[in-house]
Amino acid sequence: MTNSALANKNDDDMLDMHSPNLVDDNVQKIMALFPNCITESEDENGKPKKAVDFDLLRQELSQSLVEGGQERYRLDWPGKRQAILEANSPIAKTLRPARDESVNFDTTENLFIEGDNLDALKLLQESYLGQVKMIYIDPPYNTGNDFIYEDNFAENTEDFLERSEQIDEEGNRLITNLESNGRFHSDWLTMMYSRLKLARNLLREDGVILISIDDREQANTKSLLNQIFGSANTVGTFVVVRSEGGGLAKNLIKGHDLLFAYAKDITKFAPLLRPKDIRGKTEVIDGEEYWIEEDWLREEFGKYGTCDYNDIIKFFDKRKKEEIDAGIESGKYVLIEKGDKTIVGRYRKISEDGSKFYSVIKHLNKNGANDLKKLGLDKEFSYPKPVSLLKDMILGTTFFKQDKNAIILDLFSGSGTTADAVIQLNAEDGGNRKFIMIQIAEPIDSDKQQDAYNFCQENNFEANIAEISKERIRRAGKNIIKDNQNNQNIENLDIGFRVLKIDSTNMKEVYYTPDEYSQAELDNLESHIKEDRTGEDLLFQVMLDWGVPLSLPIEVKDIQGSSVYYVGIDSLVACFDTLTTDLVDEVSKDEPLKFVSSELAITHDQDKTNIKARFAQLSPDTQVKFI
Repeated sequence: MTNSALANKNDDDMLDMHSPNLVDDNVQKIMALFPNCITESEDENGKPKKAVDFDLLRQELSQSLVEGGQERYRLDWPGKRQAILEANSPIAKTLRPARDESVNFDTTENLFIEGDNLDALKLLQESYLGQVKMIYIDPPYNTGNDFIYEDNFAENTEDFLERSEQIDEEGNRLITNLESNGRFHSDWLTMMYSRLKLARNLLREDGVILISIDDREQANTKSLLNQIFGSANTVGTFVVVRSEGGGLAKNLIKGHDLLFAYAKDITKFAPLLRPKDIRGKTEVIDGEEYWIEEDWLREEFGKYGTCDYNDIIKFFDKRKKEEIDAGIESGKYVLIEKGDKTIVGRYRKISEDGSKFYSVIKHLNKNGANDLKKLGLDKEFSYPKPVSLLKDMILGTTFFKQDKNAIILDLFSGSGTTADAVIQLNAEDGGNRKFIMIQIAEPIDSDKQQDAYNFCQENNFEANIAEISKERIRRAGKNIIKDNQNNQNIENLDIGFRVLKIDSTNMKEVYYTPDEYSQAELDNLESHIKEDRTGEDLLFQVMLDWGVPLSLPIEVKDIQGSSVYYVGIDSLVACFDTLTTDLVDEVSKDEPLKFVSSELAITHDQDKTNIKARFAQLSPDTQVKFI
């Protein structure tokens, strides 16, 4: 082979003729774990190649702030390293159930988490790691008038317990990011970076994240997504037409926003699909609806137009005729008389046959307002996203039957549009998709948001966005049931949601740092659990710590006079009241996967050993732990 032929030969056809490049393999492994740590450099020939940003990698593997760094191709801003540090720092917090604010608390699989979404993402890392099919984010657009999170950074994690207890952490988390702020864009980037990093962990390998944004931060948003998810995982960018007339901006009439879509792993991601425009005949076979595609041979038949069955041999080969005949005999194909021709139709299952999205989609702001007007909430929110937009994206992500029980996460719940869309879709196609909404209790200004403030006052709500968002979901669920009374899909429709509020840990500081206390101090402590916490509070912190899904059904049983919590039938059983041998024997009959109790529930230290031994004898596969 000549040198010129060698140069022109396709790389896939070439043997490497050398041992494996272990450095490249290691770079690929690092890229899979930390895509934000991969940058570009030049090889000895001046050609671009992937390289590891070791400064960022050091930061990912460190619990303290790492300084340094040479110039390279990347998005940088003051606060980036702190954002990485904050994303990786632990917090001493928990989720406390709020039954009175929930709907169908014990049986619903939907969650509404009230609090800072950064804290929520950290708390969800164990229970929902790699479990979420779609994440939607409609963050503050950084207009200069909206709120962003004021994150609290520290240079190490030694004081994280103290830091997580600070009142300001909960009371003053939101600030107005004025354009006069010298770190106007940097503060916004810092807020988004840590949240996107943690959100990526929750996505399934075939999952997707979608982010709505406008021109102010669209370039920075795309750069963030490229760093955190990797540019190779770009699904695409939608132009979302939101106003038919447009809004008068400084230099032009603007009537659209952008919607970025990125996959967790593009090689495992199925394209977003929407119901196909069915133009052929339809038939119901064994309860499934099929359509008959009449022109499927046209592409192969080309310039000759619609293919007549009798001409297949003339324009194709013998194998094609045999394939068609076998398909007709098996019922895969059907012959259709059309004019003077006999057309070969092909059966396609409607539920599994979709078309890809066009990059320009129309979902008007006024439709979002109308969605809320139907619920009597049209004056409480400004510029709500229309339900149609979220329905399209959720359906596109969960188009196939196996995904219709997927988890949908919204980090900035706002008006609760995503939850409304999930329930509506489930009512329409019988799916069992679950939602997780996260919304901080953003205060409502009585002067600037008078209608929303008055609404909260009239309904005895605290004046914050989370309260109105929860009420929207309550009303939406009732409305969907009312509008679908003759729809068999609503028999098991989940319109409930379990409200969980972020709070400080249930445990006193001694639980985390017992070495800092003398034996006398320990002896005088009545409990290492805070006095105002209930058994159900403890249960949810155990679920978080043990990685148990927070949406599993919960049943409370009275056994031997003690309250015993059964989560997911027998996935986890918990009892924080006094334990007796009879109670342990009774629980052991159910052979739970996990059992947890408190050391306060036992009388003597040796009782813990005895209880573990009892489970080992009666239910040997049960994991037993105490708090």
